Parts: sequence; C-alpha cells; structure tokens
Amino acid sequence: MQEKDNNKNVLIDGSRLIIESLARAGADTFIGYPITPANLLYSYGRQRMSTMLSAPDEITTVQWMAGLASTGKIPVTATSFPGFALMIESINMAYMMELPMVIVLVQRLGPATGTATCGAQGDLMLLNGMISGGHPSPVLATSNFKDCWELSEKAVNIAVKYRTPVVLLTSKEEVMTQKSFNLNDLKNIKTVEKEYFDKDCVYKPYSNKTMVPEFLSLNQNKHQIRINASTHDQFGILQHSTEDALNNTIRLENKINNIINEYSFFEYDKQEGANKLIVSYGITSAAAIDAVNKLRKTGSKVNLLIAKTLIPLSAKYKDIIEKYQKVIFVEESINNQLGRLIFGIDRPKNMKFVGGIGKMITPEKIIKEVENE
Repeated sequence: MQEKDNNKNVLIDGSRLIIESLARAGADTFIGYPITPANLLYSYGRQRMSTMLSAPDEITTVQWMAGLASTGKIPVTATSFPGFALMIESINMAYMMELPMVIVLVQRLGPATGTATCGAQGDLMLLNGMISGGHPSPVLATSNFKDCWELSEKAVNIAVKYRTPVVLLTSKEEVMTQKSFNLNDLKNIKTVEKEYFDKDCVYKPYSNKTMVPEFLSLNQNKHQIRINASTHDQFGILQHSTEDALNNTIRLENKINNIINEYSFFEYDKQEGANKLIVSYGITSAAAIDAVNKLRKTGSKVNLLIAKTLIPLSAKYKDIIEKYQKVIFVEESINNQLGRLIFGIDRPKNMKFVGGIGKMITPEKIIKEVENE
C-alpha cells in the first residue's frame, strides 16, 4: 500500500489495511495455514512481512509463533473458528510463557466448520473462556476500515507492552469486501518500541517486582533464560503450588485486567434527551449507525454505543447502559453474546436483542425494535 497523497481514493479491503498496519506497528513475521475467510490476510501477510512461514496446520502455527516470539520477533497469524479451535492449547501456552503475538480471528457461521463463506459474530463467548482458569486474554474488535488500521496498531502495542497473545476479532464482510476508501483518513502508525532487560544482575523471566516482567530474547548469550508453560516461579522453574508460583499465575490475570486503563476503546454517539440506546460491535455496527441516522431524521432520539475492547470488559459499558430506559443489543448471532458477557444471566428487563443468523442485520430490523413499545 502506497503512502498517502492528496485525494488518495482507493478500492481496498480490510485485510490489506490490517496487515499493513500490523507491519508498520512492528509485526515482522506471518505464520499461517490458509482457511476461509481469512485467506486474503494470509496472502497479504506473505507479501508484506519480512518473514513468512506456511505451517502444515494450525497447531504448528502457534507453536512456531511462540518459538519466534521468544527470540524477539512479533508474529502474526490469521484464521477462523475451525483453525482457532486447534490453536487454543498453544495460545494458552504462549499466555503462560508471556510471549507477544497477534491472532486475527475472522468470524464465520458455525458450529464446527459451519458455512465457510457466511459471516457471523459467534466467537465472543469462546474468546471469553479460552484461557484455562478463566483468565482474560485481550480481544479488540474492528467495526470499520479505520478500526482495521488503528486497532491493529493497538493490538501490536498491547502484545509487546504486556507480553501476551492478543486477538483481533473481525468478520468475513470486513476483511473480504472491497470498498472505496480515502487513505488520507488513516493516521500515521508508529513502530512499537521493544524494551529488553539490560542489567548485570540475575535475570528473572517472570519477576513479580513489576506487573509485566522485562523481556530478554532466547538468542542472547549473557543470561540464562527459562521459558515455561507449566506453573512456575519467577525463574521459570517448574513448581506445583508454592506461594511464589501461584502469585505468578495471579499476576497474569492482574496484568491483563490492567490494560483496560489504557486500552478501553469504544464509540459513544450521544444525543441529549435520548432515553434509548443501541449497543453493537463489529460488522453490525454499520447497520446500527444507519439505523440511528434514519431514526434521528424522523425526530426519534436514540444513542449508540459501539464496543471495541471486548476483553477485558470495561465497566464504562455498564455505566453507560444503565442510564437508559430501553437498551437494544445488536449483533449477528441468535444468543446475544455481548449482552451475556456484560450482564451474565441477570439480564435487565429493559434490555432487548436484535440478532440474526446466516445473513447480515438490516437497519430496518433495528429500527423496528427501537420503535416497538
């Protein structure tokens, strides 16, 4: 993708924006196994990253990513649910080892292999529980081309700064549909600054002195490094249930929960006097925006919340939602996964849901629920 110039309108898809942003932010390696509808990300990653490896399967993909991340690389992959399901054990491994990487998850209709060419928003609850022990792993969700660009940069920043796998959640329509887009609308991407341990004292790869231990590459010769995916102490030595080892596991959870202070992203379109709120994320946000605009043209007052940081979940979402007399969640599923994530089984009586399966939700369907008394 060329640098910006005046009136630079191009026909482009979200896949190219995501890969270009990841590369500019510092991601230098793409490892993948092709799968629909993430194939364009695979193709562009092959062209753009300085290193590209075609793995024989999805399990190997994340194993290779972990190995490269331990040497200071920032690896990326892209997949959809069937591939992601195979990756989960290795993502848990990388989470425990505290290795930075980005996984772009392109949602498609499930369960199982489902329909490869049909989009959906069905993977959120899976992501919320994918780490054994219920620990949170960062998830950002794109809702438009600007998000594809900016949230990709944030994903790399979180992965490196917090030493963790990060999932960038998107969908078939966002990464495969080409649209006219002005590149001048994109901000400059800054390459992430990697900080390495540079002291003469003994190195503790999992030191509890700070929330995020300093990183040191395996391919240096000054310090001994142990990287361990089992319960371990600050030196990476296998432990069963010692206080030091268990405190290290507790630190992992606290470390990820802390990202919400800096990386809580959402859009809140507020109109004074409105007592109705539409809540959405991802691809369905486009229909929600259209619905809000049409409703306001007819004199209806309604506000819109688009969630972009999905895990860990910001308390700000609930604070906003509780201000309204009627709240309509909109997502391309039949079981309101975002609403369940926020409220659990204690669903407020004023909360309604507009969902769907096998096809994108229309603005008219949202408008009907908003106007329904």
